[in-house]
Amino acid sequence: MSAYDDLMVFQRETSALGEIAGRLGWDQETVMPRGGASQRAEEMAAIEAVLHARRSDPRVAEWLEQAEPQDQVGQAQLREIRRSYERTVKVPADLATAIARVTSAAQGTWAQARADEDVAAFLPVLDEVVALKREEGAALAQGGNIYDAMVEDYEPYTTGSQIAEIFDQMRPRLVALRAAVLDEPAPQALTGSFDELKQMQLSEKLATTFGYDLNTGRIDKAVHPFSSGSGSDVRITTRTSETDPFNCFYSTIHEVGHAAYEQGIDPAYALTPLGRGVSMGVHESQSRIYENQLGRSRAFTGWLFGQMKDAFGDFGISDPDTFCATVNGVHNGYIRTEADEVQYNLHIMLRFDLERALMAGDLQVNDLEVAWNDRFKADFGYAVDTPSNGCLQDVHWSVGLFGYFPTYSLGNVYAGCLYQALRNAVPELDAQLAAGDTTGATDWLRENVQQHGGLYTPRETIQRASGMEPGPDPLLGYLEQKFGELYGL
Repeated sequence: MSAYDDLMVFQRETSALGEIAGRLGWDQETVMPRGGASQRAEEMAAIEAVLHARRSDPRVAEWLEQAEPQDQVGQAQLREIRRSYERTVKVPADLATAIARVTSAAQGTWAQARADEDVAAFLPVLDEVVALKREEGAALAQGGNIYDAMVEDYEPYTTGSQIAEIFDQMRPRLVALRAAVLDEPAPQALTGSFDELKQMQLSEKLATTFGYDLNTGRIDKAVHPFSSGSGSDVRITTRTSETDPFNCFYSTIHEVGHAAYEQGIDPAYALTPLGRGVSMGVHESQSRIYENQLGRSRAFTGWLFGQMKDAFGDFGISDPDTFCATVNGVHNGYIRTEADEVQYNLHIMLRFDLERALMAGDLQVNDLEVAWNDRFKADFGYAVDTPSNGCLQDVHWSVGLFGYFPTYSLGNVYAGCLYQALRNAVPELDAQLAAGDTTGATDWLRENVQQHGGLYTPRETIQRASGMEPGPDPLLGYLEQKFGELYGL
């Protein structure tokens, strides 16, 4: 075999081991016994040590030097393998193992601290995580910006300053829209009790309506909904609330967007660098366009209104227009994952600024709760009431995902660009969605975004699909038009 062939065989074996590690993470979030946390930390550390050794194997460098790709796909495979290899060899194996061990344990500590509303119980282990991630960032940056090095893990070829520039363009228009909307009367709120089994049944119907293949996937419950896996094993989780079925339904649609991306990638790329979503920003573009531009559209909510009446009977909302306004209601709230479209990105900007400060050493972990609460009060106009509604609400920092948060808003920006192109390409979109038919949209997304996996860089992926340079104007225009109509602005 050629050097390229040898490299790809080795890469597929490494990717398969990575999928096993991912399955351990899925298990930890769904069905693992609570008492298994310490052993799972050792298991995760052990497999991370094996993965790090493979990813930094000197033979990879030799194969990269000798490989002669025959086509665009081969060139892209080498581009991504080289990028990963060069990052991996900068991080000492003992540091990678320590991060895996500490973050696995920290996840359990965070979950308990969140349940107990006890920030002090979480801060010591978070301090360990931050110290280890700063050490990793310094190794990766090699004298450059630590936070930029971390962003590279989730949004390749993008820097913190580039993200900050986009956010600076977004913030004034979002703040103005938020103020205008909150000055208007609130839409009718959802009231009553909604059977959790019926929620899960309708959740499954929504998942398949948006193209999720349950033959290669499954739906489970978790505290923090997520999607995991690739290729022929792509799993999602959701959560239920007896008084808020929208939490379940839109968490499901959101995670299906992620899962559909993974299921839609060309099978020829399976267990290679091209066989996963190209970045978390592009990944988030799929989940957000499924959840918001499609799932919360006036057309689709009309169909969902009928489905909910069939499932739950009379639930206090009498017509589709009122239902659409309720689904899209803008209201004060603490929780990022439950935030409306107008305010969601403001939650991300808060986290982005705080984690940049943590990585730069400008903010100490012991001061995080105060910094969070002060920033939240300044941005949203009211005080955080409990830690679980404040700095303990997200799992990301406990598991070391620094640099991840801004990709959520980048995903919204990308989704805005894609939606503009989608509407031009599928002029009958509203009629289809009103009938509960998402295939016009999902087929377009699969053809133009999902099937390519990591073939193109993130920005190239969005540019090729949307025909424009990614920027915030399409998203902001969509939000201003949608909520202007809903609230009579």
